[in-house]
Amino acid sequence: MRTLVIDTATAACSVALLDGDRVIARAHDVVGRGHAEKLVPMIAALPDGGRAERIWVDCGPGSFTGIRVGIAAARGLALGWGVTATGYNSLALVAAAAFAACDDDAVSVVLEGGHGEVFVQAFARDLTPLTGFASMKPDAALAALDGRVAVGNGVRWLTALSPDLPAIEALPDAAEAWRLPPELTALPPRPVYGRAPDAKLPGGITPPEAGAT
Repeated sequence: MRTLVIDTATAACSVALLDGDRVIARAHDVVGRGHAEKLVPMIAALPDGGRAERIWVDCGPGSFTGIRVGIAAARGLALGWGVTATGYNSLALVAAAAFAACDDDAVSVVLEGGHGEVFVQAFARDLTPLTGFASMKPDAALAALDGRVAVGNGVRWLTALSPDLPAIEALPDAAEAWRLPPELTALPPRPVYGRAPDAKLPGGITPPEAGAT
């Protein structure tokens, strides 16, 4: 079964066309901002315009704007193609890729969270969560590592406090999504933000889905 994978939850704009565990084509660009302008041409450049029998999308946590761009694209394509769109967690994807490259029994994924905080969660090699998902200050995240290697684009905050810390810089890569077990690619395609957004609706109301985890 062909799968289109869309990942715009972080600084990377990443897409891949999979056939089972085989990567047919991929594109991965660290853009920081501007996912909306970059994503559609990247998908169009894939074989058959990225046409697939199902779509997986990174639901976060990560960038508020990036998450919504990816999910909107996934939902729109799924509707147009008459296929299903489901989601996965950015932290789990980074963990899955990390285990493929290291022999550790556990890692702590640390992704940029904004406002000087990081999103943190630890995983065992089989991708079982060892800790709850949380957004925390770097000093708290450092203490929570409990000896585990830190992996992600938020590790710079931790190495600033502990320069000798074992850490690996990494971003979610759509081409690695085949490593996720089926139960981790079956999330509803809606945002996993991790913390409330800065913007509020009139009257101080938090926008819908903002607190979704």
